[in-house]
Amino acid sequence: MANNKKEVLVLGLTLAIFGGIAVAGVLFFAKDKLPIAINGNSTTSDANFDLATRKSEGERILITAEINPDKEQAIAAIAKKDYATAITKWEASLSKQRNDPEALIYLNNAKIGDQKSLKIAMTVPIGGNLNVAKEILRGVAQAQAEINSQGGINGVPLKIAIVNDDNKSEIGTKVAQSLVQDQSILAVIGHNASEVSIAVAPTYQAGGLVMMSSTSIAKELSGIGSYIFRTVPSVRFQADALSQYAVKKQNKKNIGICLNSTAKASQSLKEEFTAAVFSDGAKISRINCDLSSPNFSADKVIEEMLSDRVDALLLSPGVEKIEKGIEIAVIARNRLLLLGDSTLYTFKTLQLGQVAIAEMVLTVPWHPEFLANNPFADNAVKLWGGDVNWRSATSYDATLAIAGGLRKSSTREGLQQTLSSPSFDLEGAAGRIAFQPSGDRANASILVKVGRGDRSGVGYDFVPLR
Repeated sequence: MANNKKEVLVLGLTLAIFGGIAVAGVLFFAKDKLPIAINGNSTTSDANFDLATRKSEGERILITAEINPDKEQAIAAIAKKDYATAITKWEASLSKQRNDPEALIYLNNAKIGDQKSLKIAMTVPIGGNLNVAKEILRGVAQAQAEINSQGGINGVPLKIAIVNDDNKSEIGTKVAQSLVQDQSILAVIGHNASEVSIAVAPTYQAGGLVMMSSTSIAKELSGIGSYIFRTVPSVRFQADALSQYAVKKQNKKNIGICLNSTAKASQSLKEEFTAAVFSDGAKISRINCDLSSPNFSADKVIEEMLSDRVDALLLSPGVEKIEKGIEIAVIARNRLLLLGDSTLYTFKTLQLGQVAIAEMVLTVPWHPEFLANNPFADNAVKLWGGDVNWRSATSYDATLAIAGGLRKSSTREGLQQTLSSPSFDLEGAAGRIAFQPSGDRANASILVKVGRGDRSGVGYDFVPLR
């Protein structure tokens, strides 16, 4: 116990140093810089909401911490419809910062200029979680570049409008209302947080506009509307995979859960995992572990769980409580089998956890080494200069799916009918893209394990669990 106490102290010092610096953008090599300022109107009243301050096709920079002279000149050129100069300036900016997805999307758009295009919007939490926003942006930017370089959609290029919703339901609802009214928008990729996606889904459904989330896993989205889809596996698949591993393969009998009760996805995973564990013949500990509780104590929780003869522990912290999840892992080290959800599949987890999380098993939608001969991962490294996160892969797939649907019909209603068809089938970064009647992707989750490696630069990597 003394060693664990020391490790917690070290972790505390590490969090104090790295808490605001550790990155979770590109998973391994391309580490993002700490944002200095974020563009976005935080006021959510009807009187003050203005979509123009949150939406851009290249006429403004939404990630204001990364403005540079080349970008400013590109924006000025676009205002004059001087697309040739804008292209030159976006390319100059990318030559200095190649892993900037916002710049690549605006470059792709500038190449279209005033030509006919098919336009979709993507909502990202620039003001809520910049690193997550960039992960999503990278997947969409890569797909857009590939689609347009291959002739577009039936000869028509794809244009992307970026919208910042700050990961807030109130803002997301107003964004959804504005996008539904904009008839030039044929589909929306988003939203990020399950809470926001659940809140805005009725608006898109009523407005007849396809919403395709690449990151929201909460079970409440299943069957919420015929215009609602997602390219990330439902939480049920994640729960089943983790339960099968812990109960059937590792013979664990009493499993604890540490969740973030303020996160819908975390709540959903607890419910589905509990059902899966009971079905597989084990039980869930009654010890309460809520990482969002103001009275949360990692030491107390682990002591109580060990007293309850817990032999495995599922960590589902949400992106906001990763540090607390790692704190639990440090204390539980070598005493409990550690399990985790996809929110822990970040560089920050490896950087802060290191030896304390060795052998922890996570459920994830994608891993660069899992699908042999799939070109996405290698192409991403060439484009961005390093590996990308699962959110990039599922966002890439969302873009491919929408583009594939638009090839059949370039209307909102036609797109929905195409995506809903049992014959719709594409190959994406995370495997087959096909949708169940519920709007869920018909894919299982992947299990990965934390092990020693030098790919991340911190001595530990995520590796597929075969």
